[in-house]
Amino acid sequence: MSTPANRSRPLAKPIEATPLFGYPKYWAECYGTAPYLPMSRQEMDDLGWDSCDIIIVCGDAYVDHPSFGMAVMGRFLESQGFRVGIIAQPDWRSAEAFKALGKPNLFFGVSAGNMDSMINRYTADLKVRNDDAYTPDGAPGKRPDRAVTVYSQRCKEAYKDVPIVLGGIEASLRRIAQYDYWSDEVRRSVLLDSTADILLYGNAERAIAEVAHELALGKSIEDLKDIRGTAVMRSSVPAGWTEIDSTRIDWPQHVDEISNPYEFDSKEDGSCAKKDDLADGEEQPVRIIPMPLQGKSVWEMENTYIRLPSFEKVSKDAVLYSHASRVLHQESNPHNARVLVQKHGNRELWVNPPPIPLETEEMDGVFALPYQRRPHPSYGDAKIPAYDMIKTSVNIMRGCFGGCTFCSITEHEGRVIQSRSQESVLKEIEAITETVPGFTGTISDLGGPTANMYHLNCKDPMIHANCRRLSCVFPTICKNLVTDHSQTTQLYRKARQIKGVKRVAIASGLRYDLAVRDPEYVKELVTHHVGGYLKIAPEHSEMDTLNKMMKPGMDTYYDFKRMFDKYSKEAGKEQYLIPYFIAAHPGCEDTDMLNLSLWLKKNKFRVDQVQTFYPSPMSLATAMYHSERDPLHKLSYKSKKIYIPRKLEQRRLQKAFLRYHDPKNWAFLRKALLDMNRKDLIGDGANQLVPWEDKVPGRQGKQYKGYNKAIGAQGRSAGDGEGRPKARKSTDSRRPTTGKKPKGHGGRGPKARRR
Repeated sequence: MSTPANRSRPLAKPIEATPLFGYPKYWAECYGTAPYLPMSRQEMDDLGWDSCDIIIVCGDAYVDHPSFGMAVMGRFLESQGFRVGIIAQPDWRSAEAFKALGKPNLFFGVSAGNMDSMINRYTADLKVRNDDAYTPDGAPGKRPDRAVTVYSQRCKEAYKDVPIVLGGIEASLRRIAQYDYWSDEVRRSVLLDSTADILLYGNAERAIAEVAHELALGKSIEDLKDIRGTAVMRSSVPAGWTEIDSTRIDWPQHVDEISNPYEFDSKEDGSCAKKDDLADGEEQPVRIIPMPLQGKSVWEMENTYIRLPSFEKVSKDAVLYSHASRVLHQESNPHNARVLVQKHGNRELWVNPPPIPLETEEMDGVFALPYQRRPHPSYGDAKIPAYDMIKTSVNIMRGCFGGCTFCSITEHEGRVIQSRSQESVLKEIEAITETVPGFTGTISDLGGPTANMYHLNCKDPMIHANCRRLSCVFPTICKNLVTDHSQTTQLYRKARQIKGVKRVAIASGLRYDLAVRDPEYVKELVTHHVGGYLKIAPEHSEMDTLNKMMKPGMDTYYDFKRMFDKYSKEAGKEQYLIPYFIAAHPGCEDTDMLNLSLWLKKNKFRVDQVQTFYPSPMSLATAMYHSERDPLHKLSYKSKKIYIPRKLEQRRLQKAFLRYHDPKNWAFLRKALLDMNRKDLIGDGANQLVPWEDKVPGRQGKQYKGYNKAIGAQGRSAGDGEGRPKARKSTDSRRPTTGKKPKGHGGRGPKARRR
């Protein structure tokens, strides 16, 4: 069958990968399994090791649990036959701590930990946090800012000839030039700043297995240029590739006037030669196709890359930055994504397509590795808050196809849901009941990035392989998406039957627009797995803002609430929904927050935990924040600007609207309502937002003396960079660095399961 002329390439097909556990094991497998991966020379001696093959350096305390990235990578590499050591939270002020286990035979693996080190340390208002959930006793200050960069440089200082492999969420979200909220600038790919050799992004089991085995076979790290899920630097683009030029956004309207790029290829001297003139065996040079013409003919996807605007351009042009972000997100399906190339100075950043998702059997294998499920004994009786939160929770899947623009889970874990088998999950629950000290009978969570995407994927592999949607559920739920929750419902029922389990809670975020498609699931959830309160995340009430977030409208919330109330009543339980909302999201105006505040009062919500938008690296909402443009739509320099609550005053006001009931906010809100010409909302009426006078307990009727003080503290204007961390020199002196519980990327607490 011939390929239509207007299609850029034949239909993509699902791509198969080397089985995760299919590599021949490295010779060091003879040493067997370590009780804990060693953190000291003494532990290495006890194991009979003279050296480590791989050393993982990480910003978190070492917890040997499948919710902690260093444990998963370490135990997985151990299963491949390698001797793996751990350097956890080293003192980065010198290179000595990085020599603790000696020189690794193959490479250093460097990660900031389960959270980005900057988000871990600073709040959305750029204040230093008082604790660190991934550190013994929650102590702050145990990791540097931009930990991936600092650790990598120290490893190079310790052993300059040892390859450095970057991984984890901090590296993953900084794989290309990215806007950095903390310094208010676009920074280079972390691969350059860190001086590392290769970067692994996403869930990296496939990539790290290939890197480790190739190096073990004697290959040089410079030879590993085409591994999926990696980013590397090249001096130039190899010959024989087709380039789709996406370095500009305002193209001529009449694209037919551009000469046909398929008929001729440029020679080095600038002349042209037809393809037939190439000598036999001569390498075809790179041919360049302007983005507007990419759909006019057919070429091989395997040898095609997209050229993004260079770092130098996106660092100076915010609209072009937003365009590059849009292109990156469109190239996220592992089965049809193309290589991305971005020039940094005179070098080419080469980002290979995403890794092929793990099959269920491979996921089961990863979670069946011999984890001790507790912190390393060297921490003694110290409490690690993140571990305490997840020690009786079970991760049942990876990935998220929701595509919320403010969340970085999709950029890191991908849109393809990777699920474990029910048998694997149930075995882990049984292990918890038998091995976790002080287990009380409660499984604190069965979930992942989202509670109810377990085994939900596209109904047709071919349709999925060719899909480029940013979300399977926005603006509507895709007709090809399987929404049958029966596997999740069955899993819940089986989990409750396990001996020793009294209750199974669901703490991960619920995608309620999916849940309403399966009433049986909602009934099961509400009847057996809600302990009085269920947290959900409408995020906002106003459609303009929700569209910028790629979230559903409130009609879906009302549909779910009716089902929730119905099944709660049938179960004879008094239960409530606890909604989460975001303030100061790009595109959200003060009137939108005012309307949300009125919605909250009308529905008798007084929210305590509120979230201000945090511009995490690489998210689409961060591109909106930086560029004042909406990359969900095709961009031009004439694209309409969107409102950005950027100044500290604006962000505080929007957050204050969420907590309209807090007397500390009344003076601030009164002033804002008067400025907005909404004097009608000030008073004690049922439909009014704040009273005319601050009521102080024990002093009713007297005006609060802190009125002017509150205005001064919260109402003063703040510049775009106010409150940012003070720039300081990094370890190589070349680049500047700078609620309740700490929040993960797009999550609602320190869910310790991001790699």
